[in-house]
Amino acid sequence: MVQKFICGNLSTGPDGHLFFAGQDTVELAQKYGTPLYLMDEDLIRAKCRLFSRCMEKYFGGRGNILYASKAASFKRIYEIMREESMCVDVVSPGEIYTALKAGFPLERAWFHSNNKSDEDISFAMDHGVGFFVAESFEELIAIDKAALDRGSKQKVLLRITPGIDTHTFEAVDTGKVDSKFGYAIETGQAEEFLQLALSLKNIDLQGFHCHVGSQLFDSDVFIRSARIMLDFMANIKEVYGYEAQQLNLGGGFGVPYVISDPEPDIERIMKETADEIRSLCDRYGLEMPEIGFEPGRCMVADAGLTLYTVGMVKKIPGFINYVSVDGGMTDNPRYALYGAEYTVLPADRMGDECKMISSVVGRCCESGDIIQPGVPMPETMKRGDLVAVCTTGAYNYSMASNYNRVPRPPIVMLSQGKNYVAVRRESLDDMVMLDE
Repeated sequence: MVQKFICGNLSTGPDGHLFFAGQDTVELAQKYGTPLYLMDEDLIRAKCRLFSRCMEKYFGGRGNILYASKAASFKRIYEIMREESMCVDVVSPGEIYTALKAGFPLERAWFHSNNKSDEDISFAMDHGVGFFVAESFEELIAIDKAALDRGSKQKVLLRITPGIDTHTFEAVDTGKVDSKFGYAIETGQAEEFLQLALSLKNIDLQGFHCHVGSQLFDSDVFIRSARIMLDFMANIKEVYGYEAQQLNLGGGFGVPYVISDPEPDIERIMKETADEIRSLCDRYGLEMPEIGFEPGRCMVADAGLTLYTVGMVKKIPGFINYVSVDGGMTDNPRYALYGAEYTVLPADRMGDECKMISSVVGRCCESGDIIQPGVPMPETMKRGDLVAVCTTGAYNYSMASNYNRVPRPPIVMLSQGKNYVAVRRESLDDMVMLDE
């Protein structure tokens, strides 16, 4: 039987081993141990270049592709983004500092977060972050004061909520009127937000930002967002004489986690969105602003795979089967958080028939420590076998914790047939390093 995979960097070797990015996962597990995060560097770079080509081809280069680094933030990823001439969005001093240590030019960084402290704002300004995405009246005033103290003007975008229901998980639906992010057009608060920004002498208002959700597989949501935002911008120009230089439509491009998920056509999405924006600008008499997109998940998710070693197989006749592995919610909390689906494979036994429906669970002392229920596995699976969880490049390492004092796995990058450590495995000494 020919195995159908959810992404093109997966294959099966002649010995029944799972290959990822052209490399044998069994050999990688033997070399680096488990749990183990693997990242396909070549795929990440290919995604960067795809978005860059689309921006040039369909938007005439008038815009920016910002890697949403909350998806996976570590030094090597910022080095890759620098080398690929990407911009980034950052949401904390920790992400800013990591980018800085990687040599990323922070003038190409946009600073998000719905609750920036005075210390956060000062840290970002002192390290040359190019743009702030402001989310509240209080934040705008704080940015203005910090810029005044430095004798400068800070470039700012205002976060606006267009009030769109994207029919995604509620946890990632961020464009609604009652979202914690930004201010809604519908309530009139977005206009008040603009009025404040225009009144502050140390704010260089660049334009507007919105983000309406995640796991979007076509252009519909981006087009609906653009219509609402450009209508708002046209009204603002008419009333206040202000014309935005930037319109950032956020991210949310989807990725397939299971075989039933579609594969988004990024080029088609970008083209259709660009065509609609041009038409709208012509209709409203607006100059086409610089358009921003913030792909995060789709840049790194299917570039990631996690390997585990099985420690126990428990069969409870008439009830359930458990396959317990040496990781769990500490390195992948997404099922525990919101029931995220994953494709799970027997990495060292890809040729075996999988008839044992199992819950793949972790090592934590927590009944909710589940990686994925309902997974077909070989009936002869045993201690020492390998399990691979696909599409783990986004929100796995970045959400990882040390619950139960479990060290976080390393990140090993795969590129051009070679592999190297980008983030080392945490040690037990690391666990107590901060303890007094």
